[in-house]
Amino acid sequence: MPIDPYILLLLATVGVAALFPARGSVADVASGASTAAIAFLFFLYGARLSTREALDGLRHWRLHITVLAATFVAFPLLGLAARGLVPVILTDPLYQGLLFLTLVPSTVQSSIAFTSMARGNVPAAICAGSFSSLIGIVATPLLAASLLGGSGGGFSADSLLKIVLQLLVPFLAGQLLRRWIGGFVTRHKKILGLVDRGSILLVVYTAFSQGMVQGIWHQVSPARLGALLVVEAVILAVMLLLTWYGGKALGFKREDRITLQFAGSKKSLASGLPMASVLFGAHASLAVLPLMLFHQMQLMVCAVIAKRRSHDPRAEVTPPEPVAATRTAVGTGTRSG
Repeated sequence: MPIDPYILLLLATVGVAALFPARGSVADVASGASTAAIAFLFFLYGARLSTREALDGLRHWRLHITVLAATFVAFPLLGLAARGLVPVILTDPLYQGLLFLTLVPSTVQSSIAFTSMARGNVPAAICAGSFSSLIGIVATPLLAASLLGGSGGGFSADSLLKIVLQLLVPFLAGQLLRRWIGGFVTRHKKILGLVDRGSILLVVYTAFSQGMVQGIWHQVSPARLGALLVVEAVILAVMLLLTWYGGKALGFKREDRITLQFAGSKKSLASGLPMASVLFGAHASLAVLPLMLFHQMQLMVCAVIAKRRSHDPRAEVTPPEPVAATRTAVGTGTRSG
């Protein structure tokens, strides 16, 4: 099974934060740089995301609505149901992170890649990822404010203002300037991809440094982490089954069911990490832990499913055009998914 190299970098960053957490003036500098990095990340997201591609896919509106329902309705309901596991199986901070995981948007790059591998509807996967990213900019913070209340990062009007200024405003600025800078972003997507990942590593380092300084990691035991992994495995299994057989019940053809399964069962690490940093503040380290674990789990499981679906004798040969579109679209997504 594949192990995302970026996960190893994230874990290494966590290790550095544990050994050498930022303190005092260094922490202030790291916090300011992290805030700027988050704003820049969402500016790049806006500059990359093609609204035209999303609008061109409106003819598959039933499929896209179903993906959004899986991402922002079914997932959160499972997260709310997991509340019954506190405090016997999960601690309250881990549960808050688990619930936040269920609220973030779907991935872009990995959904497209797995859909292509499984010979699904690649253009629909491109649009589904775009719609989820667009709506998630607003839906995730609002859902978090509503469902998490004051227990996570102390949500308030000030928190929502920070969300608007750090996430929504840069994203909209990127969309508005896409007409002029879109070509530059496409030509330099590899370099900007490295900037993307470096910015997220900075966000992770800052969040976990704050957690180490405040001693919140003493709340997590190996047994609790093991329980968290089991709970996440159950949630992923439920969503994979729900999207596949639910798509069949709704009358979607095989190619669309593949898109629904891969786009509707995954969560975006790239979008979730910066959002958690803004929403949870000093508690972000525990909040992002479930998302980091789930990210690697979904990649491993979906890689196996996609490979098996690619050998399905009932599968039709994928025409070359969608594959080319996939390569183009990957540049519009984020490498970490």
